Amino acid sequence: MKRKLVAVLVIAAAAAAWPQGAEACTGITLKAKDGAYVVARTIEWGGSNLNSRYVVVPRGYSQHSYTPQGTDGMEFTARYGYVGMAVEQEEFVAEGLNEAGLSAGLFYFPGYGRYEAFDASKKSSSIADLQLVPWILGSCATVEEVKAAVGKVHVVAVYPDASTVHWRFADASGRQLVLEIIDGEPIFYENELGVLTNSPGFEWQLTNLNNYVNLYPGAAPSQMLGALRLSPFGAGSGFLGIPGDITPPSRFVRAAFYQTSAPEQATAADAVTQCFHILNNFDIPIGIETDRGGKPTDIPSATQWTAVTDVKNRVIYYRTMYDSNIRAFDLRSIDFAAISYRSEPLDKTAEQPVQFIRVR
Repeated sequence: MKRKLVAVLVIAAAAAAWPQGAEACTGITLKAKDGAYVVARTIEWGGSNLNSRYVVVPRGYSQHSYTPQGTDGMEFTARYGYVGMAVEQEEFVAEGLNEAGLSAGLFYFPGYGRYEAFDASKKSSSIADLQLVPWILGSCATVEEVKAAVGKVHVVAVYPDASTVHWRFADASGRQLVLEIIDGEPIFYENELGVLTNSPGFEWQLTNLNNYVNLYPGAAPSQMLGALRLSPFGAGSGFLGIPGDITPPSRFVRAAFYQTSAPEQATAADAVTQCFHILNNFDIPIGIETDRGGKPTDIPSATQWTAVTDVKNRVIYYRTMYDSNIRAFDLRSIDFAAISYRSEPLDKTAEQPVQFIRVR
């Protein structure tokens, strides 16, 4: 455990020093006419390749939490099997879905969260912030169970100087919670809007939407300015003034309006496709998050992957910065009582497959 923690601390130190704009995540939610709820998100990191992997975790699989001291923390065993997308290390699942239909994900939350200090005497009930997602996925079936479970543990930072995170949990009923830990206390918010980004806090982001009460889909009507008739140049003028930068408040506003203006899809599969299209608007090109004088990282995109989860039908989809083809895991087809633990890179090769059309 101590040997692995060295790599974690190197990444965490880089995260503490890197500009906050590089640590971006955008989450949305759609409901289909067939009653399915679909949650989706991007994950951005402009500092380096996150070397992301998928993990397939069977029931009964046990692991220990990291602690800031490099010793083992809480041991936890999966009651439910799950599939997760991990960053940097396979233990650090950033997004996942379990066989009960619970979705869980972490989002960067720099400058606003604060966990309780690690107490070595409580290490057996202490869980690292970056391992909360896999613990929850293995332990809970509903968001109500998540609330009860979090109240029984101590969430601590693996590296106290790195950014804190906040979390999104959603179950098959459509209920969704946001968890933020402020001054050591866990605070849950009902996320009826279904949108989440990063800092500031979730309540502030909701309040900030009031600044955009003038926005609406479609075109603004023509009007007279004295004797001069004013008309929109094209479609979409009702959204004139929507913020277009990549800061978390601006992405929250865009996500809220793009999501709520999207037509309701007939099926979960249609809603999944719609989520990918909406999140196309939140891809961050490499370079725009780099400070002046800095050198952009040699990766194709700061948006390293996008995941879309159909919690009703237990399917998690993803695409990556290297391969925009959509891949998926259908958890209903996985026997979590029989499989063994596995961990594989999200991409087999770091290049975009291209299908050439032969003309004869």
